[in-house]
Amino acid sequence: MLIMENNRSLLILYATETGNALDAAERLGREAEKRSCLVRILSLDEFDPSSLPYEKFVIFVVSTTGQGDTPNPMKAFWTFLLQRSLSRQWLENTHYAVFGLGDSGYQKYNFAAKKLDKRLADLGGTSIVDKGLGDDQHPSGYEGALDPWMSSLWTMLYNVNPLLFPKGLDISMSDIKMLHQPKVDITYLDSDKVYPQSSAEVDLKSLEMELVRARSALSRKKSNDKSKPDCFLKMVKNHMISREGCGKDVRHFEFQSLSSTIDYEVGDVVEILPEQNPKAIAAFIKRCNLNPESYITVRNKDEYIKDGAIASNVPIKLKRFVELTMDVTSASPRRYFFEVMSFFASAEHEKERLQYFASPEGRDDLYQYNQKELRTVLEVLDDFPSVNMPFEWLVQLTPPLKTRAFSISSSPLVHPNQVHLTVSVVSWTTPFKRKRSGLCSNWLASLDPHQRFCIPAWFHKGALPAPKPSLPLILIGPGTGCAPFRGFIEERALHETKSTPTSPILFFFGCRNEDIDFLYRDFWLSHAQNGGVLSEEKGGGFHVAFSRDQPQKVYVQHKMREQSVKVWELLSKGAAVYVAGSSNNMPADVLAAFEEIVEREGGVSKEAAVRWLRMLEKGGKYHVEAWA
Repeated sequence: MLIMENNRSLLILYATETGNALDAAERLGREAEKRSCLVRILSLDEFDPSSLPYEKFVIFVVSTTGQGDTPNPMKAFWTFLLQRSLSRQWLENTHYAVFGLGDSGYQKYNFAAKKLDKRLADLGGTSIVDKGLGDDQHPSGYEGALDPWMSSLWTMLYNVNPLLFPKGLDISMSDIKMLHQPKVDITYLDSDKVYPQSSAEVDLKSLEMELVRARSALSRKKSNDKSKPDCFLKMVKNHMISREGCGKDVRHFEFQSLSSTIDYEVGDVVEILPEQNPKAIAAFIKRCNLNPESYITVRNKDEYIKDGAIASNVPIKLKRFVELTMDVTSASPRRYFFEVMSFFASAEHEKERLQYFASPEGRDDLYQYNQKELRTVLEVLDDFPSVNMPFEWLVQLTPPLKTRAFSISSSPLVHPNQVHLTVSVVSWTTPFKRKRSGLCSNWLASLDPHQRFCIPAWFHKGALPAPKPSLPLILIGPGTGCAPFRGFIEERALHETKSTPTSPILFFFGCRNEDIDFLYRDFWLSHAQNGGVLSEEKGGGFHVAFSRDQPQKVYVQHKMREQSVKVWELLSKGAAVYVAGSSNNMPADVLAAFEEIVEREGGVSKEAAVRWLRMLEKGGKYHVEAWA
């Protein structure tokens, strides 16, 4: 019975980090349902990989993260697929298609999708259509590739098995005009039946429960939910470390735990939930004709059907729910938001424009209007005043308020129960000259360390594992990429004072100008002198590239080439390489410099140098943590 049902249904599996792959998977599902196809949509970490051979038609939608990494929800699935015990006929009854989301600005563009597509073929799977590769650099983003790929997909699927689409491929106008029910169920409660906090000063336990209540309400799966923070932080230092008035605002922040002992290692990452602008929250609630004082319960209908009553049945004030879960002040809504808006527009010209934006023909114009300008949900709603969207739809379609991740720039051994961050306060101008600013960095910069703010925080491993004191290091960290290495050097210096044997560190730092953004200047120089852990006497060194202090640009890769003998000497002694900073060109330029150094100083061919560095990476001695 299961096999017959799977012959007539489509399984869509996705793996996402930012939500784009989920958005693409749900769009595929909606378009398939419009063509009367039975659809199931699951995250890869919700799917049992051993049951894959029993699925007849499977669509994979996967993003690529970092430097060609698989997204977290895909890791266990990918490990399972790599088992040698799986035969070349394992998927002989399975038809599959892969759509990837990536950025061609990265060296390993769409690497996760490419290797998944190859592995499925190696295991005997039959490709329905060539893999699709969505590119953030395209004028329409990933949808520039998704639209034509999806059109080919339906045609090829229909040719393989017409039973998937019993009514054919053509969509009637009634299908297009049909709006599904929202997936969110909201219940409004009488305020006199709700017992709010009696104290104006909410204690940490109450705050934690409020966070869990709000952020778990819409979680698809609670097993991997990050609604409960590891601890609450209080800022104790907010210090600008770039020169004031130079047009670049870089801050050193120090935090102390309010709730529990902080547990992390150097190289780890902390995620912080930012606070949204209260005026913008009030404006959004007013625009949507909502009562901020209402008490509500919110639940995901699918989750409710599967698991019965869940924690989100505990009431929460509507305003607080919006503040903690709905990004109305910084994130741009997705394409489906505009499609749903069109159903609730009472002005005909607004309805037509929204329908155009949601159509394939209007895709490029929507990208220019929305994503390129980073219009917020509030701004979009203000641009279409006749739209009166039910709160259920707003909760479902407003981008979730996400935590922001930062590399930790301190050592817990040196600063017990503290965590330090090095943060560039982000602001920019859009193509239409609209001023924009980063939500979290600007909020942190606005905080007064003398006032008590409870900041929810989550700690986890990043891409930079903590090195042992005996491991020689080559560090490359231009700009705020130096952040994790401040912790590395603090910790190694502490080991030195305790007479623990330590190996040399060679550190390449880069910035624009010596007198403007030489971050932590005194710290690095103090450890580069008098036999410190960065000193040449210890076998390492500290080298700075000031890119704008001379007519020709000088970057970290130029300084690496200048020190090629020292670099090769440390590599020959088993040094590990750590690279951190901007994801634009820097990681690729640094890798190219290493290839040249290995080729020249090692006396090998270019191909052999490339292979040598790949082995270094596979051996866990070449680490990259890059961010946009």
